[in-house]
Amino acid sequence: MPITATKTIDAYYQALLDRNSEYVGIFFAGVKTTSIFCLPTCRARKPKKENVDFFTSFKEALDHGFRPCKICKPTENAEEAPPQVEKAIALVKQNPKEKISDQVLRQEGISPETIRRWFKKHYGLTFHAYQRMYRINEAYRELKEGKNTTHTAFDNGYESLSGFGYTYKKIIGKAPSQSAEKSIILISRTTTPLGPMFICATEKGICLTEFTDRKMLETEFRDLQHRLHAEILVGENDHIRQAKQELQEYFEGKRQEFSLELDAPGTDFQKAVWDALLQVPFGETRSYQGQAEILGNPKAVRAVARANGMNRIAIIIPCHRIIGKNGKLTGYAGGLERKKWLLDHESSHKSA
Repeated sequence: MPITATKTIDAYYQALLDRNSEYVGIFFAGVKTTSIFCLPTCRARKPKKENVDFFTSFKEALDHGFRPCKICKPTENAEEAPPQVEKAIALVKQNPKEKISDQVLRQEGISPETIRRWFKKHYGLTFHAYQRMYRINEAYRELKEGKNTTHTAFDNGYESLSGFGYTYKKIIGKAPSQSAEKSIILISRTTTPLGPMFICATEKGICLTEFTDRKMLETEFRDLQHRLHAEILVGENDHIRQAKQELQEYFEGKRQEFSLELDAPGTDFQKAVWDALLQVPFGETRSYQGQAEILGNPKAVRAVARANGMNRIAIIIPCHRIIGKNGKLTGYAGGLERKKWLLDHESSHKSA
């Protein structure tokens, strides 16, 4: 709901006039005369106070019918990692076998406190936990390739085998000597015009793409780990890097089909429903009834809808293209406003 406290509105409106960067991510300003919402720092002409609704999240602004501003791009820039965080992440990627301490961060002109707050908010873990997961992912890869445990432990910056073994087992769930029996799901984060998304992938392909504010996300993670007998670690592989590139091209209107390898565990019926979703062309829609008929069971509308809702690979497996028989938008885990945006986006970029 829009913010109603008078003092808060006064403070937020002044921050909007001042383009105060300290309020980025704190509020989003919905302009009632244009149906557009902005960041506090937006360069666009400032509206009158009575024409502004303030929201605490861009999801609320979307749900109230406001569209993202094309100037300040609030759904991307409010959640985008600030330069200090990007620099800290780069340090980890450039030095995957070294521990980046607070002292190292300060020497690089990075505030450890800023890094800790950002990682806790956006990943739900500390920066040092993020580093441990990244280092263990590197160790896991080396062990899978046949490198012995001793060399792997010391090459990855551990001072003792016992310390390496304890951390490895805590994160992976099994001892280093049993690593060949354990699978890994890598998770990374990307920004889009509709907000940040998590991308997960195994060695076989993409297994999850979801908006980070999805209500059932934690349940999806647990189910995915159970079905794939795997642990989730922070990191990237070629599948994730390709997904980021293709999603960017999709949102820019330059891509209508994805060429990604997928690893989507499910029942035979769910897989059949998801395969049918992949056949719905870009810029077109189909009803749940239509999907059931294509699957050869016209009475399975509710089962089709449930399987549709169990799709973990949003946008790439285009469940947003399924609408009600009456033509109305129905159930979408990312929210109906996102669904409407995606359909409008595809309609406007559909090839003639």
